[in-house]
Amino acid sequence: MCQTTRDILWTPAEGWVQQANPGAGLALRVGSGQATYHRFDPRKKQHLITYGARMIAAKHQPATAQGWLSTREIRGRGYFGGEVTVLNLLAHTCCHEFAHLLQHSAGQRHYGSVHNRHFYEALDDLHHSGAADATRRHLSGLASDCGIELASTPFEFPSPAAEYRRWQVGDSVVFGDGRREKRGQVVRVNRKTCTVTVSQHARILRYRVPLSLLRRAAAA
Repeated sequence: MCQTTRDILWTPAEGWVQQANPGAGLALRVGSGQATYHRFDPRKKQHLITYGARMIAAKHQPATAQGWLSTREIRGRGYFGGEVTVLNLLAHTCCHEFAHLLQHSAGQRHYGSVHNRHFYEALDDLHHSGAADATRRHLSGLASDCGIELASTPFEFPSPAAEYRRWQVGDSVVFGDGRREKRGQVVRVNRKTCTVTVSQHARILRYRVPLSLLRRAAAA
């Protein structure tokens, strides 16, 4: 994903990005958790895109892929014909993070306004211009060269009713990742979320967690 982002997305955009911010560069890395993001360091004039290893793993299975924004974007905006596959998800993730780089370079990323109109204009353009398809082909080719299969079979997602029936009041659940992982108890089951209480530093906190992001806690 890092090589594809550099070769397919960054190379043709580098000149434009540096016109807006002379000397700006791009670093790409793989993180150990789920966190996947774009950041810009103004002191180094460096864009950084991180792809989380656990994000990649999560996007290989329908049950863990359906809660990601990239899944909702593919389905809701019709990217790649609206088909959610492993290959489409990972290619779209490259485009999603690179759209944040373009958004930032255009001066249109602001605190509290990240996935705004300007972001989706940049993301739409990557798909409509053919850059997203080129990203998908390049990523597939690199994976094949490494003996890795990125499945192109569309996912079949669990029905909302089936997700709803999985949980009951009193269930012990886990959500979040790494240091942000939280363990709690379901106190209310809603159509799309569960209300979960978490004991933290002698306080009881309540979270509304999407059904797709809940995991059953292992018995103590």
